[in-house]
Order: sequence, then C-alpha cells, then structure tokens
Amino acid sequence: MTVAVGRYEVEQFRALVADRLGLFFDDSKLGLLAETLRRRIEANHDAGVPYLDRLAARHLPPEELGQLAQELTVTETYFYRGPDQIRAFIELALPQCLAASAGMRKVRVLSAGCASGDEPYSLAIAIREQLVEAADRVSITAVDVNPAMLEKARRACYSTWSLRELPPPLRPRWFRTEGASFILDDAVRRAVAFEKCNLAHDDSDLWTLPSWDIVFCRNVLMYFDPTLARAVVARFARALARDGYLFLGHAETLRGLSNNFHLCHTHGTFYYQLKDGALEQDIAAPFQDRINWAAPPRFDDTATWVDTVRRAAERIDALAETSNQLASPPVVSPPVQPAPDLARTLELLKSERYDQALMQLSTLSAEQAREPEVLLLRAVSLAHSGALAQAEQVCRELLERDELNAGAHYVLALCREGLGNLAGAVEEDQTAVYLDSGFAMARLHLGILARRRGERELAHRELSQALTLLQQEDASRLLLFGGGFSREALGALCRGELKKCGEPA
Repeated sequence: MTVAVGRYEVEQFRALVADRLGLFFDDSKLGLLAETLRRRIEANHDAGVPYLDRLAARHLPPEELGQLAQELTVTETYFYRGPDQIRAFIELALPQCLAASAGMRKVRVLSAGCASGDEPYSLAIAIREQLVEAADRVSITAVDVNPAMLEKARRACYSTWSLRELPPPLRPRWFRTEGASFILDDAVRRAVAFEKCNLAHDDSDLWTLPSWDIVFCRNVLMYFDPTLARAVVARFARALARDGYLFLGHAETLRGLSNNFHLCHTHGTFYYQLKDGALEQDIAAPFQDRINWAAPPRFDDTATWVDTVRRAAERIDALAETSNQLASPPVVSPPVQPAPDLARTLELLKSERYDQALMQLSTLSAEQAREPEVLLLRAVSLAHSGALAQAEQVCRELLERDELNAGAHYVLALCREGLGNLAGAVEEDQTAVYLDSGFAMARLHLGILARRRGERELAHRELSQALTLLQQEDASRLLLFGGGFSREALGALCRGELKKCGEPA
C-alpha cells in the first residue's frame, strides 16, 4: 500500500530533519523529502505510533535516524578523494603539528562526516607511506551520524569502485583480496577510532578544549543552513589547538561563516588555519551577515543608471549605519557622522573618471575610509588609474579586515598582471573564484590568463562559466569590476577569448 503525504507533512518533516540531523533543504528539494518520508513511513508501518510524531518526540531509534541521514545525503565516497588536500596534509599541516607537539603528545586528527571510512583510512595510509616514523605519534578519530556507515567503516571491506582513485601501487600494499572485495590491512584499521556523533548538536565530548590539531570536514557544511554551519565551524575553532588546520570540501568556504581562520593556498588546493589568538567564543554571524550583506541584492537590468547607483549606495550607507549601531557606546558620544556618500563615487567609476573618484573618496573621514566597501572602491579606482602598488596596499589593508573578501583578491589579480606577475595573478583569481564561485569577472580574468599561458583546458572551462555567469551578474558588481565595459561587451570579449582557445564559443 502506497502512503500519501501532503505538503503540511513534508514541511513538518523538513523542519524535524533540520532539528534532528541539522540538514537543510530548500523548496527545490521538497520532492526528495516527500519521497523519503513516504518510504520511511512504509518501512516503519508496524510501529504503532505515527512516524512524524515519533520523530518529533525523539523516539526514533538511532538506526532509523542513520537511515534518514543516508537517504538524504550523498554518502558515496572513495579512497584518496581530493589528493591535493592529502598532499597538503602530509607535506605541510601534519609536519607542522608534529613539530609543535615536540613528541610530548600525539597529534590528533578528526574526520567529521566520515561515511564509510574512506577518508580517515586514506589519511592513515598516507601517513604510513610518507611519514612512517610518525605513525605512532598520530591518532585519528572519525565520526558520523549514521550507525550503518560506521559499521561499514569498521568492517573495512571495499569494492573496486571505492579504490578507483587509490594510486595503483598502494592497492596490493594495503589491501588483500577476498572474492570481489578488498579488505584493508589491520594496521591501518587499528589506526582509526570510529564514533557516532551528530555535528548538529553540541553535546559531545569531542569538543573539549582543545581536542584536535587537524579537522577534516569535507562536503558536510553544504547540507547545513548558515546558522548551523556557523555554529559547527565555531565549535571547530574552539576545539582546535593553536595554529590548527581545517580542511573543507573543494566547493565549501568559510566566507560568511567565520573570521577565526586564515585562508591557505598550497599544493593546488585551499584549506584553513586557525588564527593566532582567535577568540574561543562562537561567532554567531560575521559582520557582513549581520547587515544582510553576504548575498547582495540583484539589480534589474531595466532599471535606470540612477536607480542602480542609488541602490548600491543605499547598501553601503546601511553598512555605515549598522556599524554605528553595533559599536559599543562611548562614555561621551561624539557627533554622529553622516554615512559616506558613495553615489557620486560610483557615478565617476561608471564614466571611468578614476582620479576624480579617488578625490571624492579622499573627502571621507578616517573612520569612513576604513569601511570595507570604501577600501574596495579605492582599490578599484587605484588599479584602473594605473597606481598598482598603491592598489595592492589598499587591498592588503582590506584583507586584514576581511581575509575572505573575493573582490580584494580579484583586484590583486589585476595588479599582479599589470606588474608582470602572471602566476601571482592566477593565484589571486583562483582564490577569488574559490571564495565566490559565481564571480563572473574573476573567472573571465582567470580564463584570459590561462589562455595566454597556454592552459587551454583551464581557459575553456573558466571562460565558459564566465560567459554563463555574466548573464546573471549583479549590475553593481559589473560596475565595480568590469573596467567600464558593459555586460554585452564583456560577453563579446569572453566569446572572442573562447575562439582563441580553438574551442567553439
């Protein structure tokens, strides 16, 4: 008998899944939720109490919660996934942590959301391959919410598909065949301890201070809503030892989630290191999120230029106003300074009068001149007026305040290119794209640089994505970063670069 579920039940299910498992689903996933709820009701039809009632009362057994997590997330993983991050772990992060521990204690590694154990076992293998003398000085703990996945991990029995990215010489060294399966070496199995843990809840002994030197939490935060993701990252920050490392999935960033980490870019990959002296309390929300700035509003292309400038200026005015509201009140209140009037600056940028834009910005007070938006406008104006060294200096000042500012990294890329440092320009563009995957101008610039360097595959990929993103790009961002070119002109440039790559535009 097929169970019918209505919109109300699906909405209730969505809220309960968020509360119990920390998994967030937008409206586009309602069909998946409805199908999953129907299957789980049918599978539990003889329980006597309605399924949603048991879920709400926290009466579902752990096995059922694990089954829910398995059905609602992608648990498929494999050995040596993200080899660049494994190299960064083995060649940089782990050696630094071993040196810091000075043999006084073991270096502690956490694999959060470990699924069937492929990730922590890969780390254990990598240690035995490249840092064999340190194997006894490292402890690895792996956690997951799904008991079935943890049991599979403890069995350590894998298919050819799970080993598809494992370097061929490692397979006979660390696995024995048993029929069509591959059984992991006992020494590697003993190197990893598995525990059940729900990252959505702050009720585990895993978060005692400090617990970990290195945390891997790859492709997990993408399932959480921003509030929960911030709480989880704050938990990691509190539990990490001084200068500890955090590895996320290749498409995940801390932008808008935490200011407690430095962004690292080595071995062709991105990861994070805890800032020296980072606060131990949670960061409820970074400054830009508290003013609803993390996702800037889209601008209608049919709006007049005056409207576009007005809306962009209003957003910046709101920044200054909120800054005043959030600041601690002084003993003697000084006169309230007006919010910086940036509409005129934006108009000057549109007409490419960069020297005049800089003069306009020079009229601001010292406090207003330090606002992130103002620093970005100044850096853009300096870069386009040819004062590249000064533009770099302003970008550095901005990154001291907001290390994950994608716009600052993009302007740095322009400066590096102008000074003849193409490799440095590519690195800054890659950082901007990592921090903001929808940043059309950064992808366009990266594609142009890759084409000039003869990297046709990278050039075609980035230019193709840029061409798509340009059609949706926020008009205010085109204004700031488009160098005076219109959307249509940038699209034509993109198509022309694609043709130079020898690929169809």
